[in-house]
Amino acid sequence: MMTIIDAHSHLWLKQDTRVDGKRILTLRDGRSVFLDEEVQMLPPFMIDGVNSAEVFLSNMNYAQVGAAVVVQEIIDGNQNEYLTKVQQTYPDRFFCMGMTEFRYGNDFLAGAQAVVNSPLKGLAIPGHRLLSVPTSPKEDKFETLHLNSSQMMQLFKLLENNDMVLSMCLADDEQQIAEMGEVIQECPKLRIAIGHFGMVTTPSFERQVKLALLGENVMVESGGITWLYNAEFYPYPTAVRSILQAADWVGWDRLMWGSDYPRTITAITYRMSYDFVSKSRELSDEQKAQFLGGNAQRFYGFKHLPELPYIKNMSE
Repeated sequence: MMTIIDAHSHLWLKQDTRVDGKRILTLRDGRSVFLDEEVQMLPPFMIDGVNSAEVFLSNMNYAQVGAAVVVQEIIDGNQNEYLTKVQQTYPDRFFCMGMTEFRYGNDFLAGAQAVVNSPLKGLAIPGHRLLSVPTSPKEDKFETLHLNSSQMMQLFKLLENNDMVLSMCLADDEQQIAEMGEVIQECPKLRIAIGHFGMVTTPSFERQVKLALLGENVMVESGGITWLYNAEFYPYPTAVRSILQAADWVGWDRLMWGSDYPRTITAITYRMSYDFVSKSRELSDEQKAQFLGGNAQRFYGFKHLPELPYIKNMSE
């Protein structure tokens, strides 16, 4: 049976934060206020708005996904406390990332050190949020945090020296690519996963993916690819061709599947978020095995994965 590992997912107990001065707040029936607009954040049967590890595990078991990497984004609020409990409770099923607060003049290095000292396995940085960082709660002054700045380099060295993984989503233009290249060269042992498949539907796609050529510990994961190709929808033929293109650029051993669960499963089921790849005739069985789990198992060091037999649907 093929090993399947999700390299990009999210968990939270409740969303309650502000980003760019706008509200994000969990409602009921899977809905949230998102940047002051009511949206369907979760499937409607998740009526309490809790995006828990247990519900995710049920989805994983049904879809035969052995393990998942849990990243963070500021739009969900800081989930370090909850994800620490998840990591301790399900150490063989989850690889949970911490987050540090860059906004409002916070000491983000101290926040990163706290993550290093915790049971969490890495640090997730939504890099695109660093282009305009509010320096006070009034959000009337902003600064750009450059990835190659002295303080940011200290953060990356901290992660490298403690064998932590960096999950990095970059801006959808090319502003941060050269800076990320410097980070890779300065921290050659730092394990880095470039998220959102290099913002595959934007002009920065090729340069983001080719960052994986700069260091032996750099990977690219496809979290959010079904969101980025949402207008095309299942079975996402252009997304499959983009995966093939990325493999031509950097090799199959640098690519990993990610779902961006749970946001993407308001439109499709969790299994559909990967079976457009597993059912494709354009990839070989070996390529599917690498992309859907083999590479992630090696990169994140998952062991003791469960055997998850296929359970037939009642309607079959």
